[in-house]
Amino acid sequence: MVDAFILLAVIVLMIFAVKGSIKHFKGESPCCQRGEPEQSAKKLDGVIIKEKDFKIAGMRCANCAYRVEKAINRIDGVSSRVDFPSGTAHVSYSSLVDDDSIIEAVRSSGYDVKKA
Repeated sequence: MVDAFILLAVIVLMIFAVKGSIKHFKGESPCCQRGEPEQSAKKLDGVIIKEKDFKIAGMRCANCAYRVEKAINRIDGVSSRVDFPSGTAHVSYSSLVDDDSIIEAVRSSGYDVKKA
């Protein structure tokens, strides 16, 4: 009898976990809406000398995209806008910065850059 109650409790918990995961992957969970900081593009001091797009792997919500954007924007001489639906980071350069610096910033935020 005790085993039946434990099994029932596990099944109920699994149902709630699966429903929450589905909402999260659709971008409808509270972490994806609440607390999402207002995004504004970083202003570059110089003339834009180069622009490049990077495909980002592992983003699950808009907050993920914000974390990647924030990590890239910490680099001097670059400004990024990360689009969650397309999984793309658009990076503008006002100074010579190698792609490895961008890739390392993305990885330090917990995500990865897909090979082109």
